[in-house]
Amino acid sequence: MARPAKITTRFPSVLETAKRLGVSKHDAMILSDLAERSWKTGEFVIPGIGRVDRKARRRRNQATGEEIKIPAKKVVKFRVAKDAKEVIVPPIKN
Repeated sequence: MARPAKITTRFPSVLETAKRLGVSKHDAMILSDLAERSWKTGEFVIPGIGRVDRKARRRRNQATGEEIKIPAKKVVKFRVAKDAKEVIVPPIKN
């Protein structure tokens, strides 16, 4: 099973990051906060995207009818932000 990626370098200052990436200080501060949390936990978490543990289960092969066991695993769960969803699929106006 894969281990979570460890971050080995410190995140630069917010002002330096904002200049380097060409983003606002607020956006750089959010990135800095995410990086600091990942430094402590070893995991990089993005809001709206999560990890879900699926239980082991049994299913049938439709071609042969043979029962197979599907092992437990971790999968990525993604939820589209409301603003992005409204840009892609505009809401219906009554």
